[in-house]
Amino acid sequence: MGNWLVDHWLSVLILVAWLGLNIFLFVYAFLIYEKADKYFYTREILGVTLAFARASALCLNCNSMLILIPVCRNLLSFLRGTCSFCNHTLRKPLDHNLTFHKLVAYMICVFTAIHIIAHLFNFEHYSRSQQAMDGSLASVLSSLSRHEKESNSWLNPIQSPNMTVIYATFTSIAGLTGVILTIALILMVTSAVEFIRRNYFELFWYTHHLFIIYIICLALHGMGGIVRAQTEDSMGESHPYNCSKSFHEWDKYVSSCRRPHFEGHPPESWKWILAPIALYIFERILRFYRSQQRVVITKVVMHPSNVLELQMRKRGFSMEVGQYIFVNCPSVSLLEWHPFTLTSAPEEDFFSIHIRSAGDWTENLIRAFEHQHSPMPRIQVDGPFGTVSEDVFQFEVAVLVGAGIGVTPFASILKSIWYKFQRADHKLKTQKAGHAALNFDKATDILTGLKQKTSFGRPMWDNEFSTIATAYPKSVVGVFLCGPQTLAKSLSKCCHRYSSLDPRKVQFYFNKEIF
Repeated sequence: MGNWLVDHWLSVLILVAWLGLNIFLFVYAFLIYEKADKYFYTREILGVTLAFARASALCLNCNSMLILIPVCRNLLSFLRGTCSFCNHTLRKPLDHNLTFHKLVAYMICVFTAIHIIAHLFNFEHYSRSQQAMDGSLASVLSSLSRHEKESNSWLNPIQSPNMTVIYATFTSIAGLTGVILTIALILMVTSAVEFIRRNYFELFWYTHHLFIIYIICLALHGMGGIVRAQTEDSMGESHPYNCSKSFHEWDKYVSSCRRPHFEGHPPESWKWILAPIALYIFERILRFYRSQQRVVITKVVMHPSNVLELQMRKRGFSMEVGQYIFVNCPSVSLLEWHPFTLTSAPEEDFFSIHIRSAGDWTENLIRAFEHQHSPMPRIQVDGPFGTVSEDVFQFEVAVLVGAGIGVTPFASILKSIWYKFQRADHKLKTQKAGHAALNFDKATDILTGLKQKTSFGRPMWDNEFSTIATAYPKSVVGVFLCGPQTLAKSLSKCCHRYSSLDPRKVQFYFNKEIF
């Protein structure tokens, strides 16, 4: 557990800070709307659900600001690769960008549910107070909608006893945009579940772009000004603590209290999302510019198990081990971009990917390249982008674990190690690494010259980690996985179990490839 905290302390700190920020914003907004004098009359109609609606709205704005940042791939690659202050520990949170993206999305769902439920109660309270004929303060405040409509000083958005909640919802900016963005959010979240994302990627990809509608509706949502407060001038003239009890005498000569005037709450959402939207637009422009650069396909290889290898060249393309690119084939789909790990080494004069048939898009792409008599399909490439595997050369001992097509990230690493050994690169820190098993009768592998070999199959992980811990008692071991979550859990537990409590002795650091 100690080793895990050392390796993930910054990630934990960021998570705690994010949760703390949400709690702070919720409590801060709740107390304002529950205690502020200018919302006194609004609370008289709505009660505590006013504070719940506004507090959840503030947290929604904050998380909607954060949701796009983890998917700005160029920004993350910049932080990972070019910032000198981003060492291994500081770069660790960047490896969990998609996890944080999902957590923020879940938080948005939670606060959306609170916001909707609170407003359902609010509209019910609005409707009841508008229909009330008991002469209560709430009914008098609701009648201001009929008397003061021309001066835009109403308090109750349901402006007649005959107006239904549904009509008020779909004829107001706040209500209509709220319904649309809620539907968009539901579709995005449900189509992003693991089963759909893995088996119906196209459905996930297209549906996820409803975020554009979500962002637009969020920016427009507050323009209706449904939540209203007493104006400063009106409070100075007739403070609610002095005049609320004598509301039957408002505007009479015998009373100094005047009928209160209200104004809508100014829209706030656009202020929160403006900066990340500008950043994301720049990100997409950069992606588009890079994708338009010409890609030359130099070699096409069909491997067993319906795996396609593409070797390509692109002017100015520079890569590191373990990185990935996004690929588009306009003849297959004009809009779809899919991530693929680079399987070539930085030392080679081309870059390559291996594509396994796993869905309609990959099947159609492989089929297009199988027909050699037809013109070669045009390929667009965006990237490369960094991943956790870039850190492999920071460890003296590395264990590379790949399952199925998950071996592809390590092909680049193994090739690069081979090139570095051939060139006697003294800067290479890694001296032992697991890799393809060739010529077991020799003390060193003829491919890389490394002292340790990889065995295929399903190893007994406890035995493997125990052996490594015994063989390298004072080493820092990097364990890298590209595979299923079940295997990740097993390896993560082994890393924690076999790491020494003494920081001077063997330490295992687990790293998982995530797309």
